[in-house]
Amino acid sequence: MPFARRPLLRAALFAAPVALAVPQAARRVALAQSGAQSGAQSAAAGWPERPVRVIVPFPGGSTPDIAARAVAAHFAEAFGQPFVADNRAGAGGNLGTDAIAKATDGHTIGVSINGPITTAKALYQDLPYEPARDLAPITLLVRMAQILVVNPAVPARDLAGFVAYARANPGKMSFGSVGAGSAGHLAMEDLKARLGIDLVHVPYRGFPQATLDLVAGRIEAMVVSAAAILPQIREGQARALAVTAEARIPQAPDVPTLAEAGVPDAASYAWIGLFAPATMPAPIVARLAAEARVALSVPERRATLERAGFEVATGDPAEFRRFIAAETRRWGGLATRLGLRGDS
Repeated sequence: MPFARRPLLRAALFAAPVALAVPQAARRVALAQSGAQSGAQSAAAGWPERPVRVIVPFPGGSTPDIAARAVAAHFAEAFGQPFVADNRAGAGGNLGTDAIAKATDGHTIGVSINGPITTAKALYQDLPYEPARDLAPITLLVRMAQILVVNPAVPARDLAGFVAYARANPGKMSFGSVGAGSAGHLAMEDLKARLGIDLVHVPYRGFPQATLDLVAGRIEAMVVSAAAILPQIREGQARALAVTAEARIPQAPDVPTLAEAGVPDAASYAWIGLFAPATMPAPIVARLAAEARVALSVPERRATLERAGFEVATGDPAEFRRFIAAETRRWGGLATRLGLRGDS
């Protein structure tokens, strides 16, 4: 079913209309800035010839699903064909990302996150795709500050209290993530190494399931994107201890950064980007990047995303490729140094 026609989800994004009119002036500016206005439009004029599949490697209602929906309705309008959701959850996003990489129909794109792109190769010896070879980065869409949260039953009101409790109970506390190598998993592994604490990792198929278990007390902690956990924090179902961003975030201004809590140089973000198979022609990739930039420049849509905890961060394919390389060096390198594997 096309994104624009699927039922609205509870996520804060859908408090606003899914389809928003895009001023033609804004589109022209974004296309010109990307260098794609004439060349890409001409070379990609005949694409798409039929509906385009948009693979989302996580369940409906997850943050990648929300980010995909934020651009898909605009794509349908701009390209004149439906952009159809295909949620393929599993393996921490690797399953769906592999499906993007292996698509051969010329009418498949998708979103993915940190883990399947920057750390999966370090974690899985039998990874069925090569991120740098098999995928064409289109654009970064959004990034999200992450928050270290605990179930309210955990007797910790701040990071120092959390560390003290974890040290007093080595190996007895568990933390969740959306899979090995995900942003939340690696951020917590980084903290474990820096702070000398021992927690057991529990991977999930998506944010909704992990959040349900955190609220129910089946896991004690998570490092999770602000966009995914803010409702539970506001309702008192999760306690926020620190944000991983460089500065405090407006959605949770009372929560200190890791640096303020005594852990310097540990800032990190979860992010969501748009990808195509490596065989997708460059002019189409360029136009998709430009149209994504237009979609997320609409003030109403941008404001709604920001209220939900997203930070719009679009750019061109070359910029996205350089960003991925830097993230791979940092987080893939961490996974290698710590000896992490896909079942860790």
